[in-house]
Amino acid sequence: MDERAALLTLAVRAVETADRERRTWTDEDRAWASRAAAEVVGEGASPAHFVAQRARLAWQRLASREAAFVRAVERLHWRPAIGGGLLLVALAAGLALERIGSEQRINLLALPVLGLLAWNLVVYFWLFASLLLRLSKRPRGLPAASPRVGAEKVALDSAPAPDDARQAAPLPASALVRRLLVLVAAGTAWRWPPRAGALVDSALSPLLADWSRAAAPLYAARAARLLHCAAALFALGIIAGFYLRGIAFEYRAGWESTFLSPPAVHALLAWLFAPGLWLTGQTLPELAPLRFTPGSAGVNAAPWLHLLAATLLSVVVLPRLLLAALSHFSERQQVGRLVADFSAPYFQALLRGYQSAPPCLSVIPYSYHPSAAALEGLHKVAARVFAGSPLLACLAPVGYGDEDALPAASRPAGGTPACALFNLAATPEREAQGAFLGALRACLAGAPLLAVVDEAPWRARFGVADRRLVERRAAWQAGLAEFGLTPVFVDLAQPDLAAVQAAIDALPEALR
Repeated sequence: MDERAALLTLAVRAVETADRERRTWTDEDRAWASRAAAEVVGEGASPAHFVAQRARLAWQRLASREAAFVRAVERLHWRPAIGGGLLLVALAAGLALERIGSEQRINLLALPVLGLLAWNLVVYFWLFASLLLRLSKRPRGLPAASPRVGAEKVALDSAPAPDDARQAAPLPASALVRRLLVLVAAGTAWRWPPRAGALVDSALSPLLADWSRAAAPLYAARAARLLHCAAALFALGIIAGFYLRGIAFEYRAGWESTFLSPPAVHALLAWLFAPGLWLTGQTLPELAPLRFTPGSAGVNAAPWLHLLAATLLSVVVLPRLLLAALSHFSERQQVGRLVADFSAPYFQALLRGYQSAPPCLSVIPYSYHPSAAALEGLHKVAARVFAGSPLLACLAPVGYGDEDALPAASRPAGGTPACALFNLAATPEREAQGAFLGALRACLAGAPLLAVVDEAPWRARFGVADRRLVERRAAWQAGLAEFGLTPVFVDLAQPDLAAVQAAIDALPEALR
């Protein structure tokens, strides 16, 4: 999944999570997106491929409805032109740096570029110290993580799952990235219509939180790559600049000092230009004749400019390009980690519906004949849970006393999920409902089993706020807990789909 696909995936997730009433993005839209994505990717595609394709298709449909939200999200996408502009500025700044000496006279002990060399050495030392500090804090016995090389290190080796990201305390790097993303997204506020809709307010803020946390390591690696490349191009600009100016002007090189003698200057310059001497294989000449005196204007600076260029190449350009390559490798790794965990309930619901054929859910009522309205409500619940249009097969009800040996018309196909449907008005018993669940599990051969308790008959008889409703729910929970099941209570005549989905997603034994 590339960067844009990850951003669209989190954006569509924010929309589908925020729009709980299914007003902007309806159940039909969600089912269409899943069905169309499954047709495009075909059978056997990876979860990342299916989820990314579904996000692209959903984004195309959302673009015609929520232009303000779409425009804000598009502004969050990284534009390579920004990095290219930064690199051009760095190269131009190096070319524009004119001072390599005063009045075409270069004092070898007062080169302005010495500050550039010193700064890069400080950066290398800081990067090395940061790496050692991270390694010292790493718990023993764990495999070493790949070092992240960059101008700014981000301690973000593990990020929480997307569903937990909003509750977790934001890390400093992700908090900084989020502030920057808020500014970027807010740049489109003046273009939004006066009434942009609640989606911008409800979905954009969670998206910024999720994206800033997920993209913080990526942005850190990208910033490191750009800064390393900019430093290398700045040094190359300096080298090209004094070579170009050396064509039109003659520079004279020498040295002068109040306190240093020629041997001391020789030792100092030998240490200073050691990388260039090693790269070119030269030796440092005698410096006594190069001393600026009233009768001496130094020597032609060409050999010293070559030595300076070789020193800049070996100290600045080559190491920075190596660090940029390592940062680029880290950046590519972080792109693949933007959305890599599909164990969250949201993604599990999408993947449940990703099959070559619509999923089939067998419904087996026990001592209960559901009405047409109840079956319609159950179909709505199944469509919400499977994020699509499942095939709902309502088998023959199992009568009281037939639970030990299920009739053939009530036996679900092995390996397919099943739903045991009960009536809240009944009293759960080990010898009745318990025996029925035991026989049903034997037929399922390990397939998921969901227990649904219909409250519609009870509510029609006793009302909604009756105290006995709470007591009856508690009795069913205690009765089914003995068999490792947690019942889902729903009024199938008027199902609250959002509440039912939340209840099913919270079940450890839910249809997964």
